[in-house]
Amino acid sequence: MKKHIFMLLIAPLLIACNNNPKYADYSEYPVYEGSDLELVYSQQASKFRVWAPTATQVKLLLYDNGLEGSAYEIQNMKRSEKGTWKLKVDGNLKGKFYTFQVKIGEQWLDETPGMWVKATGVNGKRAAIIDFSETNPEGWDLDKRPPLANFTDIILYELHVRDFSVSPTSGMKNKGKFLAFTEQGTKNANGQSTGINHLKELGVTHVHLLPSFDYASVDETKLDEKKYNWGYDPLNFNVPEGGYSTDPYNPVSRIREFKQMVQSLHNSGIRVIMDVVYNHTFIGQNSHLDLLAPGYFYRMNADSTWSNASGCSNETASERAMMRKFMIESVVYWATEYHVDGFRFDLMGIHDIETMNLIREALNKVDPTIFIYGEGWTAGGSPLAEEKRALKKNAKQLKDIAVFSDDIRDALKGSWMHSEIPGFVSGIDSLEESVKFGIVGATKHPQVDYSKLIYSKEPYVNNPSQTINYVSCHDDMCLVDKLNQSKPVDATSEELARFNKLAQTVVFTSQGVPFIYAGEELYRNKKGVHNTYQSPDSINQIDWSFKEKYSDIYNYYKGLISLRKKHAAFRIPTQSLVQQNLKFLNVTVPNVVAYTLNGHVNGDIWKNILVIYNGNRKNVKVGIPAGNWSVVCHDGQINMNGIMQVNDTTFNVAPSSASIMYGQ
Repeated sequence: MKKHIFMLLIAPLLIACNNNPKYADYSEYPVYEGSDLELVYSQQASKFRVWAPTATQVKLLLYDNGLEGSAYEIQNMKRSEKGTWKLKVDGNLKGKFYTFQVKIGEQWLDETPGMWVKATGVNGKRAAIIDFSETNPEGWDLDKRPPLANFTDIILYELHVRDFSVSPTSGMKNKGKFLAFTEQGTKNANGQSTGINHLKELGVTHVHLLPSFDYASVDETKLDEKKYNWGYDPLNFNVPEGGYSTDPYNPVSRIREFKQMVQSLHNSGIRVIMDVVYNHTFIGQNSHLDLLAPGYFYRMNADSTWSNASGCSNETASERAMMRKFMIESVVYWATEYHVDGFRFDLMGIHDIETMNLIREALNKVDPTIFIYGEGWTAGGSPLAEEKRALKKNAKQLKDIAVFSDDIRDALKGSWMHSEIPGFVSGIDSLEESVKFGIVGATKHPQVDYSKLIYSKEPYVNNPSQTINYVSCHDDMCLVDKLNQSKPVDATSEELARFNKLAQTVVFTSQGVPFIYAGEELYRNKKGVHNTYQSPDSINQIDWSFKEKYSDIYNYYKGLISLRKKHAAFRIPTQSLVQQNLKFLNVTVPNVVAYTLNGHVNGDIWKNILVIYNGNRKNVKVGIPAGNWSVVCHDGQINMNGIMQVNDTTFNVAPSSASIMYGQ
């Protein structure tokens, strides 16, 4: 009898008590499928709808101001279907602001602009009522994504909006703003191109913008304080960051200027990637999400404490229907309203595989060339089972979604955790198999010994297009600082430059998608600081005078990008083609990796290509296939017209460098 009473108490049920629903658990919460959440505006009326299934009452508060003053009108919203509340307000409310306030039981929670909000006042505290047709720059309806045939044709350039232009050396007027990307013809003191002209000159195909949605840590009313943050502290996911606009008080400015940035980059042949951070919010309790349906959008531990796989005190629950709906609709919104061309998911391993694949399906309906990639890991444990998470080891279950390869990163430059530990390019042997694993884009290849890899023990992607190859990013030490910190005690500055060039040569000639951190082509450093998420401009800014100071590095990077773009053999889209046409040489010298790309693979104009990486700090002699070879990369120089001819069966590779040659 006791068992039956117990089961009655815990069984899923929906009780109408004073017309206020109660749910046994989050799985019982109703799912609203409509597309009208938040606000539908017209000159005749504004229709508001908010999802707050456990609310006993919901109010709409209307304001004249985006930050200050009291509400000039407060109205009760009416309970509607599937956990929503709605209200229609007649008249033209353009230029007004609003918030929702939810009552749970007998307690009124704080006001919130909602989570589907698309325009806000300064600091994102109140939602704004605007006419979105007024946010489009001239010619916006003609804006087109630059062409893209294969994901492996992508060259990613990770960039913080402020870092790009804020330096006195940038030659740009709109320092730290979206509009800096619209400035043509900017130059440094030496007359060299900076800004968007530099990006075109360098040859990157995609600019990956660090978080540019509305984040919490920078006070938009005090921008003169020059407070810096990367932006991984989401406040309003569907609103551009006001600190990057020329007028954060004007809700239209940030939207129009973001679109102007995208339009300018598109006109320059460059696509735009948004760094998105759906895995957590700036705060958990009292976030704009939590104030609608307390607890629902977040995972909790078994002891009812907040789970923290993000390392930021909370983690969202992508597997729950309304969080999943929000994520899908959010990326589709950025891809359609703002013409964004791709998304990099922060700590993607927190999200569930099913949601990520549904996001892929939704974006395919917009444009299948939209690129999706993310970090295949978490920053801590999660209640969500590992087999359900979008982790690197589960990447084969992801559909056309790429993951970062920490294997190639740390094999080349050394441990990210231990700054003093060097890697392959600094002269450390025993890392050859991990380098080879990077070369084949983390796919299955018969000549890779997976038992000798530093991290993974098996291939984790279906095709190279699912692998992001890189040696540094905004996180941890940048490449220059890492190589300097881990250098052999007698290494010279000239050798450090060699290490640097070799590392990027491997990245740009490996199968997969190459990724560089903005300014690496200018030999950027961050003064040895590991975590610069709130360091000043003096640490984070790109110093454009380095383009002259380190012109040799810049020209080499530019040459690498040109080599990759001109030769499809380095951009093979499928695992089977890699297996058939990429062959590793049997090299007996430690810390040397060599391979050939054969048979005009992937339609390359060169029939056969030979690539040799020498991680030793000395010359090495390597046996090579017989033939007439034209060398285009050797001893830290790239010349597509040819450096020398080789018709011997041995070749001397310079210290800490790569040699690349082709034969017909």
